[in-house]
This record gives sequence, C-alpha cells and structure tokens, in this order.
Amino acid sequence: MRRLLTALILVSFASMAQAEMAPRDGWSVVPTAKSYDELIDAVKTAAKSNKMGVVTQAGPTGAAKNRGITIPGNRVIGLFNNVYAVNVLALSTAAMIEAPIRMYVTENKDGSATLSYKLPSTAFGPYMDEAGPELARMASELDTIFATISAEATQ
Repeated sequence: MRRLLTALILVSFASMAQAEMAPRDGWSVVPTAKSYDELIDAVKTAAKSNKMGVVTQAGPTGAAKNRGITIPGNRVIGLFNNVYAVNVLALSTAAMIEAPIRMYVTENKDGSATLSYKLPSTAFGPYMDEAGPELARMASELDTIFATISAEATQ
C-alpha cells in the first residue's frame, strides 16, 4: 500500500512539473524555440554582455534524476551586479532579500524552453515606501536591463 501511495505521489508531482509557465502579473514569461540547455547558455551569455553576474544557480532536475525521478529541466539563475547591490543595501537592508533577481528556465513538453522572471520593480515593490524614489529608479533601470537580457537570450 505504501509503495502504491508513493508511486501515485510521484506521478502527481511529475504531471504537475509538466505544466508550462503561464503569464502572471508582475512577471515576464517568454516561451522560446530554444532547448532547455540552449536557453540556459543564452541567459548566461546575455547576462554577461549586460554586466550582470551569474551569482546563483539551482534546480531540482539533476538531484531528482539521482533519486530515480525524471522531471523536466528546471533551473533558477540568480543575476545581479555589486554596484546595484551596494546601492540597494544603502536604501533598504530588507530589500536585499530580493537580490539576486532570478531568471527561471523551464523545459516544455515539446522540448523547447521558457524564460520567466519576476520584474525587478515587482520584486522590490514592497520596499518602495521604506526606501523612497531612488529604489524605484533603480528598479526601473533593472527592469530595462532584465528585459534586454531576456530579449537577447530568447531571440
């Protein structure tokens, strides 16, 4: 009985993981024709060309595979720049919890991949009252930079 329950849970998780990213408020969601690996490489290249460093990477795909579970490719890539980090920190210690800004690469059922990310202005939104208009200005700059990274990575 326990094995049957475990199998049902794993099938449920696998089918949930197959759901493709849907548009949502405050996010950019861009389906592409690129493969999962191609899109990861393109994000890293575009980040570098826009003076953003790849400061974190995480995803459950490899660890799940090591456990005998197959799920679609899934990688979160944290991007930021120390100049912005220092400037955000000077305005709001709490706002730094949002850095790095994360770009999310997900593999679709057809083998293509989608690039999604929460807009920096959305991520930093809860701290605007505390930090003032300078944080809003920086978040707007970051919105532009991340839109450029997304456009370069997904073309």
